[in-house]
Amino acid sequence: MTAYQRILTAFLVLIFSGGVAVTAQTLEEPALAKDLHEEIHRIEVTVKDLYNRSESKKIPLTVFKPNGEGPFPLVILNHGRAGSPDRRMQPLRFRYEPQARYFVGKGFVVIVPTRVGYGESFGDFDPETNGGGCSTPQIEPMSIAASEQVLAAHSFAKSLKFVDTSRWWVMGQSVGGLTAVATVWRNPAGLQGGINFAGGTGGDPVARPGQSCGVTQIARLLKNKATAAQADMLWLYWENDLFWGQQAPREWHQAWTEGGGRAQFHQLPAFGKDGHSGFSSDMDHWVPLVDAYLAKAGITQSALPPVPEATGFADVADLSKVPISADHIQKLYTRFLSSPVPRAFAIGPNGAVAFAHGDWAIGRALGFCQSRRGAPCSLYAVDQKVVWRN
Repeated sequence: MTAYQRILTAFLVLIFSGGVAVTAQTLEEPALAKDLHEEIHRIEVTVKDLYNRSESKKIPLTVFKPNGEGPFPLVILNHGRAGSPDRRMQPLRFRYEPQARYFVGKGFVVIVPTRVGYGESFGDFDPETNGGGCSTPQIEPMSIAASEQVLAAHSFAKSLKFVDTSRWWVMGQSVGGLTAVATVWRNPAGLQGGINFAGGTGGDPVARPGQSCGVTQIARLLKNKATAAQADMLWLYWENDLFWGQQAPREWHQAWTEGGGRAQFHQLPAFGKDGHSGFSSDMDHWVPLVDAYLAKAGITQSALPPVPEATGFADVADLSKVPISADHIQKLYTRFLSSPVPRAFAIGPNGAVAFAHGDWAIGRALGFCQSRRGAPCSLYAVDQKVVWRN
C-alpha cells in the first residue's frame, strides 16, 4: 500500500499546504468496467521538474480494450490539473470512463496514465509546476515532464499483445491537452496524431476568469517546437472557457501553425457555465468532430449503435410493460420518465438496467448498464419512444 493509499484509509485526514489545513474524505476505488476489460497496471517513471530535480515514482495506468485479441490501435488519454493541492490528490486514478468508452467503441485500446504528482503519487514533488509566477511561467519543463510519462506508457504498451503500438494517438484535456501537443512536437515513433481538448496552463477561473497567465510564453514555445512536429492534430476549445477565454487558444493555434505544426482548430459554442469542462460534459458536440478527424486516418467504426425506430411495444409512460418488474427497477424507470430529453433507458440480462439523460445519453446508459457485469445491454426507450424488441 502506498503512502497515499494509507492516507485515504483514514476516515478524516488533515493535509497542511502552505499553512492552510484542508480536509479530505475517504476515496473509494471505482468498480472495474468489465465490458471494457478494464485493468490497472503500475509502471515506474523518472521525471524532472523545472528546478532540475529528478525523481522516480510509480504511476497507475488504467487500460480499457475492445472485445477480441487485436492488436488494436492505441489512444493515450491524459488528464488535466486541479488548481489546489488537495484536489490534485483526487481521484486515486483517472479513468474518463464515458470518453474511454467512446474510443473503445471506435476500436482503440485506451490507456489513461495518472501522472506523477496526482493521486497515488501526490506529495512534495510536483514536476508540473510552472514556477507559480504569472508574468514569467516556465512552460517547457512541465510539458516535457508530462509528455515523458506518455512515452513511458507507450513503451509499456509494447508488452500488451493486444496493442498495436505502431499506430497510436495522444489526447488530453486542459494540461493534458498541452501534454498531447508536447508529445506531438517530440515526434515519437508510430504517432499518427493528437487531439487537444481545451489545452493550456496558467488559468484561474475564479481569480482571473477568461484571462490566462503566460499566453505569450505558451505561444512562443509552441511556435518554436512546432518545427519538429509531423502528426496532424485536432484542437477543440469552447467559447466560454473560463481558464483561457476565447482569444488565447486562437493565438496558440496561430503560433503552432506558423511554426510548421498542422492542426484543425474548432472553437465550439458556449456550453454550461464553463466550457473548459466540455471534454466531459459536451460529448454530443465534440464526438462528430473527432469522428471526422479519425475517419481521415481510416478509423470509421461507429462508437454507438444507431438510434432504433419506435417499435410500438408500449407507450413510453406505461410502467407495466417494462420487461423487468422488480420494485427498484420500476422506481428507476420512474426517474427516467421524469428526466428531460435527451435520455435513454437500457436493459440487460440478469436484471441489469440503467438510464442517463443529457450529454451522450445513449452511450452512458448502455455503458452504465453493462459495465459492471460485462453482458451486452439493449435500449428500451430513447427520449419519448420505446425502441424495445421483445
